Amino acid sequence: MMETWNHIYDTFDPIAFHIFSLPVHWYGMMYVLALISALYIGKYFIKRDKLEFTKGQLDVYFIYVEIGVILGARLGYILFYDTQTFYYLSHPWQIFNPFQNGEFVGIRGMSYHGAVIGFLVGTYLYSKRHKVAIGNILDLTALSIPLAFVFGRIGNFLNQELIGRETDVSWGIYVDGILRHPSQLYEAILEGIGVFIVIILYKRYQKYSGELILVYAMSYGIFRAIAEIYRAPDVQIGYICCDAITQGQVMSVGMSLIAFVAWGYFYKQSKKLKN
Repeated sequence: MMETWNHIYDTFDPIAFHIFSLPVHWYGMMYVLALISALYIGKYFIKRDKLEFTKGQLDVYFIYVEIGVILGARLGYILFYDTQTFYYLSHPWQIFNPFQNGEFVGIRGMSYHGAVIGFLVGTYLYSKRHKVAIGNILDLTALSIPLAFVFGRIGNFLNQELIGRETDVSWGIYVDGILRHPSQLYEAILEGIGVFIVIILYKRYQKYSGELILVYAMSYGIFRAIAEIYRAPDVQIGYICCDAITQGQVMSVGMSLIAFVAWGYFYKQSKKLKN
């Protein structure tokens, strides 16, 4: 049984099925499941906690966020990770071109941190346009994202990307003949389930509107930095420090620090308002 698991990539096809001649990848299906599950998890918390946010408002907000996340994730990858950044900036119509040399390969390369920026822009625009308090929206989002994020990491695993570092653990996965950590699944557990548990436990201590999204950012950054200990660096970048630190770790720790500073600032402001 374990040997079958170790060699799962030898027999697993990243393409789930074809629609006519176009391949449908498991990764794309997981990405869609992540978006849809986030929507319905949000609706669950609206109903459970009797939030001042209707399901209809959430449907509209979902469109804003979906567009922001997709644009941000793709643009973020090009700016932060891709080696052909200047090519894409000078040929912007190629950014979402799913064909290479006439062959359909899908859109490859998405950045989580770019998705965060796109999400914040989409949230801001929705808040301004529909006159909804941005703090309330962000709190709901903090509850909705983590478990949905698990699907995204499973998609990375099924797509055989973001592979782990070399290892000798019994549950490792062979990639091109080298046993590696299934780091995508570590990330699914830490960044998805772990972050969700932190937010749910902290929710009872919430002091001000918008606090949960900062707790999300702090905990995600920490868990992501831990998970990347077992994840191989992006080939085109490599380690950026000490043959051990990756760009993803630096950006994640940076996100945590920014969130922590913001959390402290707004915490002090909330105490002043109460006094």
